[in-house]
Amino acid sequence: MPDIPYIVLGTGNRGKRRELEALFSPLGIELRTLADFPESISVVEDGDTFAANAGLKAVEQARHLGQWVLGEDSGLLVDALDGEPGVFSARFSGPEATDESNNRLLLERLGDTPVAKRTAGYVCHMTLADPTGAIQAESEASCRGRIVFEPRGQNGFGYDPLFEVIEYHHTFGELSATVKAQLSHRARAARRLVPQLRALL
Repeated sequence: MPDIPYIVLGTGNRGKRRELEALFSPLGIELRTLADFPESISVVEDGDTFAANAGLKAVEQARHLGQWVLGEDSGLLVDALDGEPGVFSARFSGPEATDESNNRLLLERLGDTPVAKRTAGYVCHMTLADPTGAIQAESEASCRGRIVFEPRGQNGFGYDPLFEVIEYHHTFGELSATVKAQLSHRARAARRLVPQLRALL
């Protein structure tokens, strides 16, 4: 039975940490981020799928740190843009991309595309590697919605102010963290990972 006092989330993104903490806390596992490890490395995400990038982040960082690392890669696939931005979601508007510049470019690319054709999906893949870099668990999940014409709401991060959950008539930017934790691609992937973690423990 492995000793897993904490898992390192293979990102410095504290927003992702907040989303996942509540889901992992019942297992008695603390979640940390790369911000807690100054010696962490920068992993080149050159995979062509979310699964490939999640694996790179988990395996390479786990070997370097000698820790349990959860690599997570997620992004937005817009149907009218043939699946873009996809794996390039975080750097859609260039190497110095910000959430704001990415959102602006997405709205520019969609232009006056009618609402019925602005459908999109968030996808998240998670890969857990042990301190030797061996993959011990994986999961993937998605969430469907559509892209609205202008940002709405201040919650979340990334494309959340533009991504409307159709059944709720609200964007992730407008929904509370509690509601998002039930609906999001990341929360769904985490819930699918929990039974595998429980089995490891």
